[in-house]
Amino acid sequence: MARNARYDRQVALEKAMNLFWERGYSGASMKQIEQALDMRPGSIYATFGNKDGLFGEALAAYARQGGAELREHLAGYSSVLDGLQGYLRYIARQSSPEEVSPSRACMVVKTLLEASNTNSAIADQANAILGAIEQSLTELLEQAKIQGELKPDTDCARLARFLQAQLIGLRSFAQREISPDKVTELADDMAAILDTFRARH
Repeated sequence: MARNARYDRQVALEKAMNLFWERGYSGASMKQIEQALDMRPGSIYATFGNKDGLFGEALAAYARQGGAELREHLAGYSSVLDGLQGYLRYIARQSSPEEVSPSRACMVVKTLLEASNTNSAIADQANAILGAIEQSLTELLEQAKIQGELKPDTDCARLARFLQAQLIGLRSFAQREISPDKVTELADDMAAILDTFRARH
C-alpha cells in the first residue's frame, strides 16, 4: 500500500505541475486543482498541506525535471561547450507549437514574474531555484575551462549569467506567434555567441 501511495502522490504532483505551469499560481483555482489531480479537497490538504505547499512542491519538481533534462542532454557530448550550444537548439525545438507541453515559457520565470509583488515566499523559492541553476551553469563552464574548451581569462560566473539570460529569453521569445524556424535561428545565433569564448588550439 505504501508503494501505491507514493506513486499516487507523484502522479498527483506531476498533474499539479502541469496545471500550474499552464495557468500560474493565481490562475489555478482549487476546483481546477481538484479536477486535475482527481482528489478531494481533504485529500489534497492532507497530502500537501495547502495550495502554497502544493505549488512549492510542483515548482521544485519542475526544477528537478529541468536539471535532469540538462544532465541527460549533456551526457551525449564529450564537450561541455558543444553540449550547451546543443541545449540551446534543443530548447528551441521543444518550444515549437507542435510540442505537447503546458507552456513554452519557463515555469520558474513565470512564477517569479507573477509572485514578485503578490507572494514573497513563492517568489523567494523561484529566485532560489534560478540561483541554483546559475551556480550549476557556472560549474559546468568551470569544467569546460579546466578541459581547455574556454579561453583562460573567461569569467565563468559572468558567462553563466549570460547563458541563463539566453535560455530565459529563448523560452520567452517562443511564446510569441512566430514560426519555429525563427526560434531555431535565434538559438543558432545564441550558440554562435558562445563560440566567441571558445579557446583556440
